Amino acid sequence: MDLRVDDASISKRLKPTQILLSDAMDIEQVEDPTTVLVDSEKAGMDTKGKTKICCDKKWEDHVKDASASDQGISVSIAGSEDNSAPLGNLPPALGVSLSTTPCLAESKKATTSNLADSELKSVSINTSMVLRESGSDRKEGNEENGVVQNSLSFKHFDIVDDFSDHHYSNLNSSGEQPKEWAKQIQEEWKILEKDLPETIYVRVYEARMDLLRAVIIGPAGTPYHDGLFVFDCFFPPKYPKEPPMVYYYSGGLRLNPNLYNCGKVCLSLLGTWHGHQNEMWVPGQSTMLQVLVSIQALILNARPFFNEPGYETSYVGAEGDRRSRKYNEEVFILSLKTMIYTLRRPPKHFEDFVTGHFRNRAQDILVACQTYKEGAIVGSVAVKDGVPDANKIVKGSSEEFKGTIPKMINAVAKEFVKNGSTNCEQFQSCRS
Repeated sequence: MDLRVDDASISKRLKPTQILLSDAMDIEQVEDPTTVLVDSEKAGMDTKGKTKICCDKKWEDHVKDASASDQGISVSIAGSEDNSAPLGNLPPALGVSLSTTPCLAESKKATTSNLADSELKSVSINTSMVLRESGSDRKEGNEENGVVQNSLSFKHFDIVDDFSDHHYSNLNSSGEQPKEWAKQIQEEWKILEKDLPETIYVRVYEARMDLLRAVIIGPAGTPYHDGLFVFDCFFPPKYPKEPPMVYYYSGGLRLNPNLYNCGKVCLSLLGTWHGHQNEMWVPGQSTMLQVLVSIQALILNARPFFNEPGYETSYVGAEGDRRSRKYNEEVFILSLKTMIYTLRRPPKHFEDFVTGHFRNRAQDILVACQTYKEGAIVGSVAVKDGVPDANKIVKGSSEEFKGTIPKMINAVAKEFVKNGSTNCEQFQSCRS
C-alpha cells in the first residue's frame, strides 16, 4: 500500500468530514467480540518483518525516557501479534498521562500569523457564562449551545504553554539547536496554520518547539468515523534530515494494523515501516502536515484490514471483502471504546473541543449505531440531523456484530449523557 500523500494534493483530497457520534455506558460492562478476524497463519505469509520493525530497538531507545507512558490494557485485534486481555474488563482509568484539567484558558492568543484573538476571548467568555447559567432547563440549554459553539470555533492551530503531559516532554532538543533548526520548525508551523484540513487540530508549544500535539477526526465512510484520535509528535535534533517521531494514545486498544497499543505508528513516511523510496521521508520536501494527513487518509481508511502486509494478495475477491467487513465491525467497536476513553481523559488543551465535539455529534453517532444494529455495513451509514441517508446504506453486517452493538450503544449513550448531551437517553435502554 502506498502510504504517501503529496502536500499539493492535501487540500483536494481531504474535505470536511461528516461527524457521527453516540452515547456511552460503563466501558467495564462491554463484552468484546470473540471472533479472530485475521489469522496470519491462514494468510500463508510471513509477517515477522513487521514485528521486527515494530520492536526496533532504535525506536524503543528514542522513547524510553519519555515522560508519559500508555499502560492501558493490551488488546488483540485481527491477527495482531500482541496477545491480550479481554476488553470487557477495561477499567475506567486506562493509565495514560493525559490530563483532565481544563487548560484552554492557558492557550496563547498569538499564532504564527495575524490570527485574531477574538476567538479565544469568545471561548473564555462563553465558558464563564456557561458556569454561571447552570440552573434551569433554559440555562442548561444555553450551556450546551455554548459548549458546542466553542468547539465549532475552536482554532485548528494554536501556540500554548503547558507541555507537562506531552509524551516526549523529557526528550528536550529545542534548546540545543541552531537558529536554522528553529526557523525550520517555524516554517512547519506556518504550513500547518495555513493548510490544515478542517478535521485535524494542532497545538504547538512556545517553550518547546520540538513538541506538537494533534487530534484527528476519523473520516466519514470508515469504521473510525467521528472518533477523535490523539497523537504526540517530536521534532528530533536532526530534523528535517530525519522524520519526526509520532506517538498514538491508544488507551490499550489496537484498532488498526498500523497503530499499535504500545503507541507506535507504523508508516513508511516516519521510517517505522519499510516502503518504496518515493514513500519514505524526503528532507526538504516532506512535512509534518504530510504526516498528519497520511495518518488520517491512509491509516484511518475505509478498509484497514488490507493495511496488514500481504493481505491484499492473500485475501482477494469475495473472501477478502468478507474478512474486511468483519474486521471493520470489530474496529468500530474499538473506535466506540476510544470515544469513551477520550471523553474520560481528554488531551490537555483540547478539553473544550472534546466535550463540544461529542455533544454536537452524539445523536447522529447513536443513530448510526442503531442503523448498524439493523444490518447496515460499518461505514455505509451517513447521518444528518438524526436521519440516516437511506440511499447510502448497504446491508450485510454479521449476526455476531448485530448482537454485540446494542451493548455498546447503551455504553456510549450513558457516557454521552454524562458529557451533557441531550436526546440520547432513549438509546440507553437499547439491549437487543
